[in-house]
Amino acid sequence: MKNKDLIKELSNRMNWTIGETADVVAALGNIISTKLSEGDSVYLDGLGQFETKKKGERISVNPANGQRYLVPPKLVAVFKPGGTLKNKLKEIDTNE
Repeated sequence: MKNKDLIKELSNRMNWTIGETADVVAALGNIISTKLSEGDSVYLDGLGQFETKKKGERISVNPANGQRYLVPPKLVAVFKPGGTLKNKLKEIDTNE
């Protein structure tokens, strides 16, 4: 599902205009990214938790020339699904 499809589905379910729904989706994305950049985690009930993790430095190899180089540590955003979402996915998996 793409962003456009999500906005359309959400606007139909909430009886909002597409413009209002697009503003809400954009605001939600901005809030989540702001909180993650501040080091906070964001938990959405029924969905899961967004948080940041630090990836350590590592050595990588360029496959074209075999040259090794050091990749510095960085923060990455991760998502941990909640129990409700995990259970729904298990139900789908067992029914197929």
